[in-house]
Amino acid sequence: MTESEPRTVSLVTLGCARNEVDSEELAARLTASGWELASAGEASVVLVNTCGFIQAAKQESIAELLSAADSGAKVAAVGCLAERYGAELAGELPEAQILSFDDYPDIGARLDDVLAGRRRPAHTARDRRTLLPIAPVERQARRAPGPEAPAPGAPGPDAPWILGTAATGPAAGVFRQRLSGGVVAPLKIASGCDRRCSFCAIPSYRGAFVSRRPHELMAEARWLAEGGVRELVLVSENSTSYGKDLGNLHLLEEVLPELATIEGIERIRISYLQPAELRPGLIEVITSTPGVADYFDLSFQHSSGSVLRAMRRFGDTDRFLALLDQIRQASPGAGVRSNFIVGFPGESPADLAELERFLGHAGLDAIGIFGYSDEDGTAAASLSGKLDDAEIARRVEDFADLAEELMAQRAADRIGQTIDVLIEEDAAPDEGHSGAFIGRAAHQAPEVDGITTVSAKAPLAAGDRAALAAGDQAPLVAGDMVRAIVTGSDGVDLTADVILPSLR
Repeated sequence: MTESEPRTVSLVTLGCARNEVDSEELAARLTASGWELASAGEASVVLVNTCGFIQAAKQESIAELLSAADSGAKVAAVGCLAERYGAELAGELPEAQILSFDDYPDIGARLDDVLAGRRRPAHTARDRRTLLPIAPVERQARRAPGPEAPAPGAPGPDAPWILGTAATGPAAGVFRQRLSGGVVAPLKIASGCDRRCSFCAIPSYRGAFVSRRPHELMAEARWLAEGGVRELVLVSENSTSYGKDLGNLHLLEEVLPELATIEGIERIRISYLQPAELRPGLIEVITSTPGVADYFDLSFQHSSGSVLRAMRRFGDTDRFLALLDQIRQASPGAGVRSNFIVGFPGESPADLAELERFLGHAGLDAIGIFGYSDEDGTAAASLSGKLDDAEIARRVEDFADLAEELMAQRAADRIGQTIDVLIEEDAAPDEGHSGAFIGRAAHQAPEVDGITTVSAKAPLAAGDRAALAAGDQAPLVAGDMVRAIVTGSDGVDLTADVILPSLR
């Protein structure tokens, strides 16, 4: 490294919201160690937070690494793909330094090596589930030290949230620094997974399930609220397992109401719920707690009992429909989304018919259809009855078309309903939405579901919020929660007219 090479880094994040949080933790640690965040094309090092979930995600990650190398910058890879393949990936991709999750605490020093051209040996991939005890209640004592609430005088919402303990003080490290604005932010409640689904390799490289402690979540949530966040999306590999390693499997039911009371937070949304672990008590809390979205992101994956057993999962069409009935008895308008895999080894026409029956009766708001692909190290990769790629693609196309039709019908069924919409931005005037605003209702999660375009009357004087409560229209800004009536739909997207502000 020479004086002409500034310590500037550009962070590229691929994959899910959990990676987004990881990148913001990395950004904060880098800032604390003297690195300056820069935009793409202006940084001396590009740090790519990769995804390794399915083949398409792997290919996107590799393409991003090669593109970064072509820019002339030094390149480093972190994240799931880097962790999963380690030295193997380094051998095939000499353009990038491959780093492990274990490098995150010292990421500033690791990038110093990258900038100076000091190539460190890449890690050998291993099953990270073996790093913690099998018994969940024994894991908390063995986990890496977690963040504590910021000490008095710690930086506010415009600065990174600082780790600190009474012994080390706030300069011990940095927990999180937001990389993008907006009124919605993910909040990671746990990491890892204990399930053994035959098609999924995530537990092997993300490790065993470990919950974050409630006081950590509350402190980070308050910090996000102070920075303008109005909706928190709780993320993990399996949110229904939250608390089991803390000795309380009902801890999520206790934490949700506490998070919903934080000043400034309008809505809490939970993602990644396992149907087999969804307890009646959790359904009740989600559907009855003010400020918690009536929203169920349920990982069904299929509805044929025989396919689910081959996937090492539980349930079938009738059990899943009964679960949805239970949810809708508590909240008739509850939003539900799920993903499904077609083309799994041994999947028969009867299995497809069963999945079609389920989708036809489930009334899902959002449906993701994915084609099966072998994943290294998974049990499904060695199963017989594999289908060829062309047949899998045909099944994906057929069910994707069905999903589009069913989602559009579900959205149309909401016309005339009253919904609460969190405003996120002005609608684009060049798309015919002048004077309108873009937001999302409780059944619409960010990025993966639809949006709601809200129409507003002529605005009143700026700041006249009381007029809106009286029935007149005041200016809307990002972060407002407004009550509206649905007037139309286009696919999964809705249009609505504001009638009143939402009442928590």
